[in-house]
Amino acid sequence: MSATHSQYDRALDVASKFSREWLTSVGSRHVGPTATAGDLVRVFGGPLPEGGLDPDEVITLLAEGAEPGLMASGSGRFYGWVMGGTLPAALAADWLVSTWDQNAGLRYATPAVAALEEAAGTWLLELLGLPAGADVGFVTGGTMANFTGLAAGRFHVLDHVGWDVRVAGLNGAPKIHVFVGEERHDTVDLSLQYLGLGRPIVVAADEQGRLKANELATALESVPEGEPIIVCLQAGNLHSGAFDPFEEAITVAHARGAWVHVDGAFGLWAAASPSLSYLTRGTAGADSWATDAHKTLNVPYDCGIAIVAHPRSMRSTFGVHASYLILDESGSGDPSEKVPELSRRARGVPVWAALRSLGRSGVAELVEGLVSNAKSLALGVKDVEGAEVLNDVDYTQVCISFGSDSRTREVTQRIIADGATWMSGSHWKDQDVLRISVSNWSTDDEDVRLSLEALSRAVAP
Repeated sequence: MSATHSQYDRALDVASKFSREWLTSVGSRHVGPTATAGDLVRVFGGPLPEGGLDPDEVITLLAEGAEPGLMASGSGRFYGWVMGGTLPAALAADWLVSTWDQNAGLRYATPAVAALEEAAGTWLLELLGLPAGADVGFVTGGTMANFTGLAAGRFHVLDHVGWDVRVAGLNGAPKIHVFVGEERHDTVDLSLQYLGLGRPIVVAADEQGRLKANELATALESVPEGEPIIVCLQAGNLHSGAFDPFEEAITVAHARGAWVHVDGAFGLWAAASPSLSYLTRGTAGADSWATDAHKTLNVPYDCGIAIVAHPRSMRSTFGVHASYLILDESGSGDPSEKVPELSRRARGVPVWAALRSLGRSGVAELVEGLVSNAKSLALGVKDVEGAEVLNDVDYTQVCISFGSDSRTREVTQRIIADGATWMSGSHWKDQDVLRISVSNWSTDDEDVRLSLEALSRAVAP
């Protein structure tokens, strides 16, 4: 059974129609969904029908049924999490990626998408000020980017003490001492669990969540000389947006032979801005880095980026050699050697399109615009009755308390129900907070104004 060109045409025409309608409405619509997942299971579920439908009818049912359950995360008034929107060039490139349907694992089999990803990787290293010889892999998101960097680190530090984890596994292996900041993101711990490394050793952080370099130095003294060490640092705290002291922390970590990994899911992009790059000063001295393109760069979901300064450690961890695979023999390596999957989507193609459409100056302007909007929101919040901004707004996060936990939760629920904006609740500094994350490229001054008005309505009696 095969599809005809006319079936493709009709289905794609319908999909294009609904896509354009969504993009037209997303900036002005109620931000949150108006239906629950339970409501929509009843719409889409039930017994599988005996007969099929034409593709265009399926797409109509899909789009019309899903509409009430869609979050307008592409709206300039969405601040719930660091999600971003979709730049026009990145969205269109993603359509082509699905149309081409290339398995982007091997340079020999799919040279076009491999070349695009390689070019995008080179540009990313330039923008972020990272070593030119580093390997770049495109994964599903921040969790797998952290996993990838830490997996390469696991191989590296064990290999350094003569243990090949690929052959011998972890049973009986030398213990790896892993150090993390008190306010690291949960995905770091999750990645360590995936890797069989267990719970890390926690290092104290300051009032904004920055790891204390002097505390790290003291903690490292407890590790016997020569034993393997991994240190995890953070570019962009989930609540405050703060950055760890990279120069000092990396210096003390490397003095003990540690592998240093930087979780920069959204914060690493500060390096692309001349006015904000001071926040990431010293990160180039690390050994691996994780960030997301579907956050700050605003490419479609899903796209994480894993960068490793030591190609041998990355490729030894993920490289697959089988008789049926035609592997690349050049120095750049196959994409599958840089990610924890052999078959994969060409996630780097929308990244290439986003970077090519923005250019170096456009990426800087995008990042600076996000920070400017966050600061405008923080300034406006100070005029909202009972609101207190808890963090130093140096980057894209704003955390607010309304006194008691119950009052903060009440305001959070009201603002979500209002629908003019979306801000999510969280817990920080032993209290409930309303957290604002600015990541959407389309946010402008009017979005900030409307969102502050909604916040004022939420606190009104």
